[in-house]
Amino acid sequence: MSQQRIIAVIGATGQQGGGLAHAILKHGEFKLRAITRKPDSAKAQALRSAGAEVVVADNNDVESLVRAFEGAYGAFVVTNYWELFSPEKEKQQARNLAEAVQRAGVQHVVWSTLEDTRLDVPLTDDRMPTLMGEYKVPHFDAKGESDQEFTSRGVPVTFLRASFYWDNFIHFGSGPKRAEDGGLNLVLPMGDKELAGTAAEDIGGVAYGIFKRGKSMVGKVVGVAGEHLTGEEIAAKMSKALGEKVRYVDVAPDVFRGFGFPGADDLGNMFQYYQEFEQKLAEVRSVEESRELHPELQSFDEWLALHAHEIPIEQSV
Repeated sequence: MSQQRIIAVIGATGQQGGGLAHAILKHGEFKLRAITRKPDSAKAQALRSAGAEVVVADNNDVESLVRAFEGAYGAFVVTNYWELFSPEKEKQQARNLAEAVQRAGVQHVVWSTLEDTRLDVPLTDDRMPTLMGEYKVPHFDAKGESDQEFTSRGVPVTFLRASFYWDNFIHFGSGPKRAEDGGLNLVLPMGDKELAGTAAEDIGGVAYGIFKRGKSMVGKVVGVAGEHLTGEEIAAKMSKALGEKVRYVDVAPDVFRGFGFPGADDLGNMFQYYQEFEQKLAEVRSVEESRELHPELQSFDEWLALHAHEIPIEQSV
């Protein structure tokens, strides 16, 4: 066991990091160092019981990160915009992570990132509103801008680009809503375009495949997708899984931005970006490559078979 190379996983009790943590424990090729702010949580204790080393660190504390990464061969690093609601704080965390893996001498880093949409939609382009003064899709742009934190330091990094989490239908209020006529409506501003989607845990599974393939992956961009589906296709698959008709309701991104919940403008811009740059995003997010790296990759039907009963049905407002 002492010969196993260590993979240090930020967010090991979360969705992406949790998927990687479970893959490491399942396959046994690497040793898991689970990094968390809450070592006494039930999820952390479960990882410890399964054989993981549990280490306390915080993305806001560089020195704690350096200590957590020391002696690790690989590191999976991720930030959570939706906890921060601040691109500046997210960029600082990415800077901390990049500095820490460099100082600790980590040999292979997988950075969970997204596109900087401003490279395609400049701030001067008024097709979608500029948010917070200098972003189009803040939770994308902060990550994409932070890619250079790793490259400028010469960190041996693979850029892992996530897709829309199907788990958002459970946890993020994105699922179907009960309409006044009693039917179920799935509101997505996607027109007739395909949305790249994935089970959140499969992002971690693909990350495991990247670590297993090794340093040949350094410098590469890998997108994750379980399927590319239109709103109509998503609704049809949900209908079958839920045993009740789900209607796809397409709305304009501007209407979605006006829904008023926290992050509605950010997500409205995101869906518009997914629509207008459908082909570009799809080319990066190859289902075939994802499955090569992670043979257990789930289709939407497979994910629904496991999780449809968890989707809350809320009343439309």
